[in-house]
Parts: sequence; structure tokens; C-alpha cells
Amino acid sequence: MGKFLADITPLRESPAFRRLWLGSAVAALGSQLTLVAVSLEVYRLTQDSLYVGLLSIFALVPLVFGGLLGGSIADAHDRRKVALLASSVLWLTTACLALQAWLQLGNVWVLYVLVAVQSGAQAINQPARSAIIPVLVRKELLPAANALSMISFGLSMTAGPLLAGVLVAWIGFAWTYTIDVASFGFAVWAILRLPPMPPGEHASPAGLRSVVEGFRFLGTRPNLRMTFVIDLVAMIFAQPRALMPAVGALMIGGGEATVGILLASTAVGAFLAGLFSGPLGAVRRQGAAVVWSVMGWGASIAGFGVVVLLAGRSGADGVTGWLLPAAACCALAGIADSVSAVFRNTILQAAAPDHLRGRLQGVFIVVVAGGPRIGDLLAGGGTKLLSEGWVVLLGGLVCVVLAWTVAHVQSGFLEYDARNPVP
Repeated sequence: MGKFLADITPLRESPAFRRLWLGSAVAALGSQLTLVAVSLEVYRLTQDSLYVGLLSIFALVPLVFGGLLGGSIADAHDRRKVALLASSVLWLTTACLALQAWLQLGNVWVLYVLVAVQSGAQAINQPARSAIIPVLVRKELLPAANALSMISFGLSMTAGPLLAGVLVAWIGFAWTYTIDVASFGFAVWAILRLPPMPPGEHASPAGLRSVVEGFRFLGTRPNLRMTFVIDLVAMIFAQPRALMPAVGALMIGGGEATVGILLASTAVGAFLAGLFSGPLGAVRRQGAAVVWSVMGWGASIAGFGVVVLLAGRSGADGVTGWLLPAAACCALAGIADSVSAVFRNTILQAAAPDHLRGRLQGVFIVVVAGGPRIGDLLAGGGTKLLSEGWVVLLGGLVCVVLAWTVAHVQSGFLEYDARNPVP
């Protein structure tokens, strides 16, 4: 059984990685409370899925600029200081979200602005944190370290959305945001305990020229580039998150609690994939694993769309029997997405040189976080032409077809071997 369970060697060997992992896990739980609560608050104020999708677009622009600039800054300065400063801004922004809820402003534009600032800070924070991990653990342990991150991610995504739906219905938005403010202190503590991480001798000054240098490198490295392209395919065309409030309110029933259960089911899949990630360390053809995982994500989302279509617009006050198959589809999607994330991050960390790792992680964050936001807008806007079920079903099928197509156009990615990490 031990061969199938997650490899915890990185936690045993590196106290710094252990603290970072623990601090991030606690903070991630609070962040998920806020992420779900904001979308629920926007839907409550507007009663329109399109406005929930617009929430993601307001986060996208600062995320793109912040991610690219943040990667450049992480390569040019002490990565610990960069992560600490960005985390402090995130902490303050979360406190402002709580304040607007306590004051009962009820203004969707205030939420849009705060989410935009939060997104920009997160985009600067994450490249620095991700670029730190290869310094804390050995290269051969990177898949295990990334799988452990999937466990904490899965736990936070499981408990976070579920708790968010329950807490918003029970104690309201203000207390839900306040819990996130308290939990974020653990992330700051973990970063404070890290050793200094000054830039290397090949570091370039932060700025536009540094960003361009990173893109030039990426343009000549097809395997690294494919990790971004195939994730964009998955997140843009098969991202049903913006439709969850409507699905809970009109089809499956149960309202906000159902939204929490469905989002938590995806996270349960991610957690299970991380928990039983022992065999992932032996996978050598990691590019092929990414392709099959993305196709599995698309197929699972298409299955979720079928369930939503069969449920119809019941408008039931209570939860209907369609919740169970819908949650099962979300769990399968979470498993596929987690495996894909482990190998995409491992490829990026192993094949990228250290002096460019921050900038490439910045691009990674833009893709990982920006793709779903475009997907949110596409899905929300799609409901103006089709029902929610058809939007989800067609998006999942498009994801499967496009993932297969781009993989065969860039066939070298299917042959990527972890024993010889060619970028």
C-alpha cells in the first residue's frame, strides 16, 4: 500500500519546505472561503451568471500584468522578500473584503475592484513561491513535492467551498471573509521562516526587457510551451465554475450549499490523486501523462453537462437526486486536473534554468489562473445562447478534441522523458 500513497520524503528532508507547505495549506483553506463567497455575493446582488463571469475578467488584467512582472521581480530580487511583500498585500485586501461586508455596502463594483487588487498581488506572490520549491528539495523529489501540494490544495478545495456555502448561509459573508483574514497569518509566518534567497549571478534586472527575455526562451522550448497551451485548452473551454450558482439554484437544487458540494467534489478528486500519488514518481513519459489527463478532464466535464441537462430546470427548493452523479463527475475531473498539474509543474521546474524560473513561473501563473477566468466569461456568456447544461457539455467535448489535436501537432511533447528533461 505504501507504494501507492504519497511520498512524504520532501517533508522529512526539508524543514523549510515543510513549513512552507503547512503554512500554505492553512492559508489556502481561508482563500477558498473568500473565492467562493465573492462569487456567491455577486450572484446574490445581481442574480445573473454573466456578472459572476465578469468578476473573473476584472481579476484577469492585473493577473496577467502582475504575473509577468512578478516573475521578473522574483528572478531579480530575493524571492523570500518578494513573496513576503505580496502576501502582505493579499492579507490587507482580504481584510478590506471583510470590511465591506461588515459595512453592508452591497456594491458589486467594490467587489470587482478588491478582487482585481487581490489578483495582482497573488500574481506577484505565486511565481516567487513556486520558484522557491526547487531550491528547497532535490530535483528527483519534485514530482513528490508537487503531489504533496496537490494534497493540501485538494484539502483546501474540499473543505473551503463546502464550508463557504455553509458559512455564508449560516453566519453571512462578513464572518466568512474574516476567517480568511485570520488564516492568512499562517502563510506570512511560513515565508518569514524561509532563509534568504538572493538572485543568482545570471539574474537580469526586473522590467520589460527581462519579461521579453523569458518569452524568447519559452518560444524556443516546445515542451515547456506545450504545458501552457494544453492547460489553456482545458481551462478556457471546459470551465463550469461560473455556472455553479445557477446549477445549484435552478437545476439540481439546494442553492449555495449545492455549489459548495460540487466545488468540494472536484477538490476531493484532487486530494485523492495527491494521496495516492506514489506511482506518479515512476512515470517517465510525463508529457503523454499531461495529454491524457487533460482529455480526462474534458470528458468528466462533458459528463457533468449531461447530468445538468437531465436534471433540467426543476427550480426545486431542496436538493434533487442529480447531486450524486454531478458530484461524481466533478470528482473525476478533479483527479484528472490534479495529475495534469503535478506533471506540468514538474516539467517546468525540472527543465527551466534557475535564473529564468521565476519568469516562467509567472507565465505559468498567468495561464493557470487566467485561463479559468476567460473560461468563466465564455461559460457565463454562453448561457445567453444555450442552457447551462449544453454550455458545459459542448465545452467538455471541445476540450477533448483540442487536447488530442495540439498534442499531435506538437508530437515531441508526447515523447518527453523525465530522465532527460529537454525543455
